Amino acid sequence: MIIRDDKESIGLFEPLIISDSSKSRAALNDMALELATRCEGFRRSLPASIAAALADLVRSMNCYYSNLIEGHNTHPIDIERALRDDYSTDLVKRNLQLEAKAHITVQKWIDDGEMQIAPTDPVAICEIHRRFCEKLPAELLLVTDPTTGEEIDVVPGVLRERDVQVGKHVAVSPGAVPRFLERMHAAYRKLGRIDSILSAASAHHRLLWVHPFLDGNGRVARLVSYAILRNSLDTRGLWSVARGLARQEAKYKQHLAACDMPRRNDLDGRGTLSEEALAGFTEFFLGSCLDQVSFMENLMKPDRLRDRIMIWAEEQIRADILPAKSDVVLKAVLYQGELHRGEVASLLGLSDRAARRITSALLDIGALTSESSRAPLFLAFPAKFAERWMPGLFPEA
Repeated sequence: MIIRDDKESIGLFEPLIISDSSKSRAALNDMALELATRCEGFRRSLPASIAAALADLVRSMNCYYSNLIEGHNTHPIDIERALRDDYSTDLVKRNLQLEAKAHITVQKWIDDGEMQIAPTDPVAICEIHRRFCEKLPAELLLVTDPTTGEEIDVVPGVLRERDVQVGKHVAVSPGAVPRFLERMHAAYRKLGRIDSILSAASAHHRLLWVHPFLDGNGRVARLVSYAILRNSLDTRGLWSVARGLARQEAKYKQHLAACDMPRRNDLDGRGTLSEEALAGFTEFFLGSCLDQVSFMENLMKPDRLRDRIMIWAEEQIRADILPAKSDVVLKAVLYQGELHRGEVASLLGLSDRAARRITSALLDIGALTSESSRAPLFLAFPAKFAERWMPGLFPEA
């Protein structure tokens, strides 16, 4: 099959980087520096064991909000069940659980450092799409041609071979997609730290503008931006911009549509598209990042987090859901970051058997986690407790 290439100039989606001469550039540089400083401070404030548990929860959060932007509402508790292979008997809900699990699997691949190439490399973009789509049920790998009504298969990791239109934007011809992706990578692969942070926003829109796949472009673009920020800020997966974008979804989509518009006048950059609109989206994007770092910082303040968990534990003990002195074990883990199993009996002044009963109860309910029956105990952040432990992170169940 010959894939049509209309030979569009790659200048059609310039500028790819906001120029130093832009009137917005100084303010955006300041925002990028503030984000780097705030992100580093938050990262340093968390014990390693707490950070690891939080990163697991943030993956579910990122997945939930990214899919919500696409109109797919799978509550984090159902996402958590999917990670345990506990699926709904309802086909629609089950498919959405599988979609969420696929998203989390790809993000974990990014978080584990297994993506050895730059996020804007066309190979990386296709690999993100492949890893996401190959785990989807067949029902979610079909798109309908709006003109003919024909159902078309979405092939994981394969660039589109058809024309597409998103809203008023007609994407480049399918044969031109590789050229535009290569141009993006050339522009973004060797940036300094400030430009790299800014590129998380600009690459986000430009990738959506190219629309390289028949479906899944939104999720891929947000994962690419997530990976760019993770690399440039060393976020360790402790926060995600997706929650901020989803909470301002209408504004997010308005900015993306504005970035599709042509240059307005001689003061609006030197590219084909509006630099002013791209700067506006970048400001919105970085503002969302700063807001999410602040939100997570406030949630994870040690005293407040400890108080919320202790109040929850006392309620569970009074309701006979957890055995007495479970709160003492939780408090020790919160203060120390981890607790060796052999220390529990002496900590509580109980026999080894009684101590094991309390440890088992906390592991069974999901408040603690451990790699094996002999390994140390660590705090977990299960989604089912998020409403009490980390209010506002997710919507209520």
